[in-house]
Amino acid sequence: MTDGLLIIGSSQAGVSLATSLRALGHDEPITLLGDENHRPYQRPALSKEWLQGGITNEKLMFRTQEYWAEHRIDVVKNERIIRIDKNDDGSGVAHSMSGADFPFDRLALAVGARARRLLLDGVDLPGVLYLRNADDALELKARVPGVREAVVIGGGFIGLEAAASLARMGRSVTLIEAAPRLVPRAVGEQTSAHLLAHHRAAGLDILLGASVRRIVPRGDRVGGVELADGRVISADLVLVGVGVIPNTELAESIGLVCDNGIRVDESALASDGVTVAVGDCANLPNPVPGAPEGDRVRFESVNNAIEQAKVAAYAITGRREEYAGIPWFWSNQGTIKLQIAGLSTGHDRTLVRADPERGKHSVLYYRGDRILAADCVNSPLDFMAVRSALSKGQSIPYEAAGDPSVQLKSVTVDPAALVAAD
Repeated sequence: MTDGLLIIGSSQAGVSLATSLRALGHDEPITLLGDENHRPYQRPALSKEWLQGGITNEKLMFRTQEYWAEHRIDVVKNERIIRIDKNDDGSGVAHSMSGADFPFDRLALAVGARARRLLLDGVDLPGVLYLRNADDALELKARVPGVREAVVIGGGFIGLEAAASLARMGRSVTLIEAAPRLVPRAVGEQTSAHLLAHHRAAGLDILLGASVRRIVPRGDRVGGVELADGRVISADLVLVGVGVIPNTELAESIGLVCDNGIRVDESALASDGVTVAVGDCANLPNPVPGAPEGDRVRFESVNNAIEQAKVAAYAITGRREEYAGIPWFWSNQGTIKLQIAGLSTGHDRTLVRADPERGKHSVLYYRGDRILAADCVNSPLDFMAVRSALSKGQSIPYEAAGDPSVQLKSVTVDPAALVAAD
């Protein structure tokens, strides 16, 4: 008998690692351990379909109990690991807050990230919420019926998704973003402007370049948000979405190198060469072909969690595979479906493909003649074409892409064709 693999973290990355290992024929024991008192579930729908009542609790679950039993994956709920004793060969024991011990032959960290907290007066008032896990979502959903006015602090994906959901549920919503535009870390200026116009037209009151001074009470609960300029925005509920912080404390305690996440190589191996780290907590070499040498990234996406878990599963079974793929992301915001393919870092020109009558709006990012990425709003065909081209090392000529009536897949070319054209 062996202790097998202990996966700490039962969200998307941890689940994907466990299921990938079984798909590869890995036969040793697997323990999938989570610190929430819920079966493993999907997070993205919490701020959208689930909050609006579009899907049930059961639809959030990754797998049935029968699946876990059939594949001999021991799913452990409600155990928070507070200390790990690890040996030089990678084996050890993880100690839970409850007093339970979990011995392992090998360790995988899929510990994710936590919501970044505001450090302001009033943040502890009832009615000030964050949205990161199921318990957060349950509290938010329970409070919504008593809410007339909501303030969302943060104009990133979570903030926009939740704000759009609350507005569709009939609430008056003000969104406050400190930056001069929406989603500044993930999309370009043209996409930000398109999102801003759409959400304002849909009824969201969006304040850009606005700093929050404090949360204002009304009796013994939240009553509003005071801005740096003295304005007070009335609110029955304040939802904070100002980013996340990777959970690196356990990794640091066992001597793993961390820097904006747990540093791993292309095979998801941490600095000790044995432990694997996957998902939101992992800082990995940029997997995009042609990325600058030494460039590192930390992705917060379902696709990254799945793809990185696959190469980690190979590493655990003794086969080294490198994560070298095209990152892609999505965000559903009311009637908007934003899909992003690739990374726009280093672009030197953009091209907009817009069809206002059909609500389609794509921004393509180029470096010279090579396409790097695309932000696609309600334009799934553009998204799929760019993603496919990037994954095959192809490009889409700038001039040919300018006509929005032209399907991008019909003008995709190999790099050699671009050179010949010159």
